[in-house]
Amino acid sequence: MPRVYALDVGIAANVFGRHPGYRVSVYGDHGLDAADASSGDPSDMTPDRARHVDVAADIRPTRSLADLRYADIVVVPGYGNPHLPIPGEYLEALRNSVGRGARVVAICTGVFALAAGGVLKGKSVTTHWRHTGELRSMYPEIDVVENRLFVEDGAILTSAGAGAGMDACLHVIQSDFGTAVADDVAKDVVYPAVRGADEPQYTDTLTPTRASLRATREWVIENIGSSITVQRMADHSLLSRRTFIRRFVSETGMPPMHWVARQRVLGARRLLEASDWSVERIAGATGFGTAANFRTVFRRETGVTPSAYRKAHGAVDAA
Repeated sequence: MPRVYALDVGIAANVFGRHPGYRVSVYGDHGLDAADASSGDPSDMTPDRARHVDVAADIRPTRSLADLRYADIVVVPGYGNPHLPIPGEYLEALRNSVGRGARVVAICTGVFALAAGGVLKGKSVTTHWRHTGELRSMYPEIDVVENRLFVEDGAILTSAGAGAGMDACLHVIQSDFGTAVADDVAKDVVYPAVRGADEPQYTDTLTPTRASLRATREWVIENIGSSITVQRMADHSLLSRRTFIRRFVSETGMPPMHWVARQRVLGARRLLEASDWSVERIAGATGFGTAANFRTVFRRETGVTPSAYRKAHGAVDAA
């Protein structure tokens, strides 16, 4: 789109292009010239974004906007000066994409184009923290969620800045091909495994590196099959229970045991995809205890039973 951030285009093309299940194209107006692509007042952008505009001239559409009707997933990259209007043909193409049921992913300020197209009324969305107030002011009919990496509402997924765009794209791969495949793509682009949508974009209080709870989180994952409690995690981090909980929520955006349950589910998903272990064995290996408890929590977190998930994402079917 006009004023597009080249980084956002590159992120989506690189992440999806790493897996043979996707064919990536860049759609746009073939009449867009370098000046249109790189325009935008740098004073209205963050310093990083101002540097990115200059290289946007290297982005060229490979297919026309009319061909967008064939795309199953439409990624809308961020762009500069989101309060300025977008050409009507772009908005119409986005409306048609949503109307026919395509999955739409907006990175950073790309959400403004969807809002301008009138497809977000009553939807929950997010964007880069610098723009949430502006988005809410311009489009009061939209539920703008603060400080989230990404928000998924039906077929529309919106994310914060470039880093969160990586998480959003990996989340799509995870939902299409499973956790193990998403892990492989993340490893290929040298990025951590997809983070949860609830994790914050930022924290108001900076935690010194030496006080980070990363080592404790890694310890939990390594011992996920054992009995994990808040007190055990606090003891491992050499913090009081109260201080540990406060710092944990600040770093991850969720309470400790909620995060542990997420890690157990992720571990179970990987085993369901890549092994022929029984439900009982997976329940024990991931710390759920009983198969009944495993089925209950897994269905609550994923919306399907373990057997249904394996049928959809198991190694034989994936092959």
